[in-house]
Amino acid sequence: MHPFRAAVEARDEAAIEALLADDVVFTSPVAFKPYPGKAITAAILRAVIRVFEDFRYVREIADADGRDHAFVFEATVDGKQLTGCDFLHFDEDGKIDDFMVMVRPLSAAQALAKRMGEQFERIEAEATAQLQREATGA
Repeated sequence: MHPFRAAVEARDEAAIEALLADDVVFTSPVAFKPYPGKAITAAILRAVIRVFEDFRYVREIADADGRDHAFVFEATVDGKQLTGCDFLHFDEDGKIDDFMVMVRPLSAAQALAKRMGEQFERIEAEATAQLQREATGA
């Protein structure tokens, strides 16, 4: 099992964050613009852990050199079952530098957008706090 999948299935936020490159770019299934940086990506992923119910990976696909992975998952958000896929690219150091998520069906994506929107103030606060800790070396 891939370390990313193991970390997510264990809900190990520290292990997930440790796999993110500093310059990772997160592309959301429900937001127009991508989110650059480890702090915001980690905060978004923590929110996803809070929002998704009954999350499970059902398939893992990797290219021959192991730098591109697709992790197909199923989850529930507000009673809506969804299927999604995490498309990850790993840099030369084995860190995730590109993280794109897609989900279906539309009704579940809309429920996800609503719930993540409710989390966004907390997401921004967590990311800002992380950046401040990094800037001060704390």
